[in-house]
Amino acid sequence: MSAPVLVSRLGSRLGRGALAVWLVLPLVPLLLWAAADRWSAPALLPQAWGTTGLAEARAAGAGPAAVRSAVLGTAVALLATPLGALAGRALTSGALRAPGLVFGVLLSPLVLPPFAVALGLDVLLLRLRVPAEVGLVLLLTVAAIPYTTVVMRAAYAAHDRHHDEEARLLGASAWRVVRSVQLPLLAPAIAGAAFLAFLVGWSDYVVTLLVGGGRLVTLPLLVGAAASATGNDAQVAVLALSAVLPPVALLVVIGSIGRRARR
Repeated sequence: MSAPVLVSRLGSRLGRGALAVWLVLPLVPLLLWAAADRWSAPALLPQAWGTTGLAEARAAGAGPAAVRSAVLGTAVALLATPLGALAGRALTSGALRAPGLVFGVLLSPLVLPPFAVALGLDVLLLRLRVPAEVGLVLLLTVAAIPYTTVVMRAAYAAHDRHHDEEARLLGASAWRVVRSVQLPLLAPAIAGAAFLAFLVGWSDYVVTLLVGGGRLVTLPLLVGAAASATGNDAQVAVLALSAVLPPVALLVVIGSIGRRARR
């Protein structure tokens, strides 16, 4: 094995290791706080260990809040991912007269202040008598579409359309081409887009608070409420870990899908 290849592999491993440390290091204090019954300065480690934080988080409704966040994130991902895929395909197909303008419009939710947009649209949803849950999913889907569009636009731009043409020449229908050719080849990008859309629904605070009116308590709202109080650091740590660890686990799954697809 040549020296440049060894250096490249070593650099890749060091980069992955540094990224892992960057992601895991902030979780260490949370893990310590979550398992601490008492931890006061200047001690480097908790003076008393226990599960008080876990019990307090469960009593505060962490379980139901996590389920609501998961349902909300899943609903947003199910809606925003195919819409982003359609937008990405249209932007790279050459059929649009002004793809740059369309792309700019699709990215506009990233430019507008989320608080002002949510507050204004909340009034509109109330006038139209749209249920809060439905309105929340719709607004978060709009907020997630820019992310799914960017990912799928890049995927379709890199997609070799000769595979589609060969399948059509062999007699495959348009739907068969999408199902048997495009979806397997674009699976890593689709999984990445769905992950980003899920994060928008899972981690949102402002839109959920305004549109939900405080009645739809998700995990980020519970974390914010607990963090605003004092003397419950263990509970806050447990809630924060509950909000962070599921997306991290999902990211590992997405990464494994990408590695299998490249093989």
